[in-house]
Amino acid sequence: MQRNAMNDLIKWKNKKNRKPLLLYGARQVGKTYLVKEFAKEYFKDIIYVNFETNELIGKMFNENITPEYIIKNLEIAFNKKIDKENTLIFFDEIQKNTRALTSLKYFCENAPEYYVIGAGSLLGIHINKKEFSFPVGKVDFLTIYPLSFDEFLINTDNQLLLENIKESFKDNKSLPTLMHKKALDLYYDYLTIGGMPEVVQEFINTNSTINAIDYQHAIIESYKNDITKYSETSDAPKIIATFDSIPVQLAKENKKFQYKLVQKGGTSSIFGDSINWLENAGIVNKCIKTKIGVPLKMYEELDSFKLYMNDVGLLTNLSEFPIYLIKNREAVNEMMIGMLTENYVASSLKYNGLNLNYWKNDFESELDFILQSEKGLIIPVEVKTSTHTKSRSLNNYMTEYKPKYGIRISSKNFGFKNNIKSVPLYAVFCITKNKLDI
Repeated sequence: MQRNAMNDLIKWKNKKNRKPLLLYGARQVGKTYLVKEFAKEYFKDIIYVNFETNELIGKMFNENITPEYIIKNLEIAFNKKIDKENTLIFFDEIQKNTRALTSLKYFCENAPEYYVIGAGSLLGIHINKKEFSFPVGKVDFLTIYPLSFDEFLINTDNQLLLENIKESFKDNKSLPTLMHKKALDLYYDYLTIGGMPEVVQEFINTNSTINAIDYQHAIIESYKNDITKYSETSDAPKIIATFDSIPVQLAKENKKFQYKLVQKGGTSSIFGDSINWLENAGIVNKCIKTKIGVPLKMYEELDSFKLYMNDVGLLTNLSEFPIYLIKNREAVNEMMIGMLTENYVASSLKYNGLNLNYWKNDFESELDFILQSEKGLIIPVEVKTSTHTKSRSLNNYMTEYKPKYGIRISSKNFGFKNNIKSVPLYAVFCITKNKLDI
């Protein structure tokens, strides 16, 4: 399975001042598979240690965590020489061994010539615990997400269509009608399937959405099992209740997260830590309300936010959304399909490294997303589920703040009119920080 993050791993390998690399990401987004494929393609050998299953090597780190000692003992354990130029050392589920995580500091300082990668499904949860000695400033970071829509196109043999979409985005030029329709059909498949690698692979193997969603359900259950296993006993029910409330939160016209929808009388003091847990685990993405100013980060209103799933396919499954209604767009309630659409856009922007913010004024005008470009341009983004794109909110924003341009995401084809860039739903992956500076 081809992943965009492979390019990031190659850049890391060739980096002059390379540090050990830590991979973040939710469970089952493909971290282990990706690193093993990277090793297969760009190294002669790999030393793979899974701290969840290999307790013997885990105990070795309790004795000594100097690189010299670790390398020597790994060579004995695996009965082969570690070539610093051609061997990748991969510590999987590294959060299970605090000493292994600390050892990355000493690889950075005393043995930077070795290629070392650490990864873990709940790394974000564990490194926030007090007992962790985190190697601050001594590691590089990379977050792995579910497959974005462009990766979905690549792996479903739609490379030519992908190239045409990229070209049309760049030139604001409409796709031919046949291509536009095919791209929209694939987009609606993606709303159902999402980007979890195992789910996508099952869809490719069987061409069946029914088989694929069974895998989604298993992933959701594994998330809940992790919550029960790795959170405090008293916190687990609150975290699961917060997780289960996401479809209810997003089905409202006002999608701002409301604690009372998790539980009657709910407050931030009761459920705030639950949201932090889900966010640190990579299961949800937070979109924070902001006022307009540069940088946006300084104008965020931290107590007002929306909560999206990390993967739109998992949201579709968690919502028990009937698949035939996604395919039969005319029959579905626009608000209901709208929550899937908005979640898809939020995930796509997040995958591209963009911060998630939204805007709302005192007169009930609201924009789904506000983006900041590399050069500091503030770009308003409106999301529509269909070709009906009239909106008071975007017009009000354009009049009040006079941005260089705005973006409207909908099922309409590419175009640029009245200072609004029209981006089809299937082309959101094209929106990146550097491409906002047009």
